[in-house]
Amino acid sequence: MSIYHPLLEGAIELHCHADPSLFPRRQTDWELIEDIKQANMAGVVIKSHESQTVDRASLIRMKEPGLHVYGGLVLNYFTGGLSPTAVDCAIRLGAKMIWMPTFSAAQHQCHFAKKKTRFFNSDKPLVHPQEGIRIWDENRKLLPEVHEILSLIADAGIILATGHLSAEEVHALVGAAKEHKVEKILIQHADLGIAPIPLEQQITLAKQGAIIEKCYLAVSEDFNDLTIEQMAASIRRLGPSACVLVTDYGQVHNVPVVEGLSQFVEKLLKAGIKENDIETMIVHNPRRLLGIEDAFPGE
Repeated sequence: MSIYHPLLEGAIELHCHADPSLFPRRQTDWELIEDIKQANMAGVVIKSHESQTVDRASLIRMKEPGLHVYGGLVLNYFTGGLSPTAVDCAIRLGAKMIWMPTFSAAQHQCHFAKKKTRFFNSDKPLVHPQEGIRIWDENRKLLPEVHEILSLIADAGIILATGHLSAEEVHALVGAAKEHKVEKILIQHADLGIAPIPLEQQITLAKQGAIIEKCYLAVSEDFNDLTIEQMAASIRRLGPSACVLVTDYGQVHNVPVVEGLSQFVEKLLKAGIKENDIETMIVHNPRRLLGIEDAFPGE
């Protein structure tokens, strides 16, 4: 019998981290996959700030062909920044998601500079430019390479994720993505303090067809950006069809990813979110974004 909440059956976690990584992680890929299997989940998307995860996911699927395990590319300095060449390569390798800059984003750098701390401290500082990446020039005109990246994502029919861009950049990016006919847009941890997006803007983005991440990390002790009741209220405002539940877990001090997702589900249920709405946000919406058409046990 699974130790996890039964609603996790058929679920897909779209945002989590594991080893190998430059940064301390709670689990290896294989330990994460064992938990996915124990919870009867359908799969997971593995994210890394510092490297593409497509090859890792491909190897896991060779050993676990019954699972939907996928990877993608985050456009940080570590991987070439806003590089259409890197994006094209990742897509050809099988990327399901392209994330805009996270660790390297100007918004991220600004947030942690204000805290006077270095996110992801290490014994030897990383070789990393101090000036963060922005997707536009000094006149707030999107860079040509961003348009090229959006075109590649649209042609491949994969997911554009907004990373740690500022709310203003997200607004501009989504507008351009729609012009390029990008059909799958994921607004990353919109409630998280690193790069928060006001609820009214979340509603506007959802009306444009974007899916909004509701992230367990935002209500964790790490951030405490809102209460679980406030998050539940935001889900009701947006509607479950416009949301996905993710953890963004994997940090060494947090519980393992699947345990975190199980806790998240339980807390949202206690906050009044209905079971069928939970299923929409952890099963149906992730499958739609990933283009998964095979039936899961609940269908």
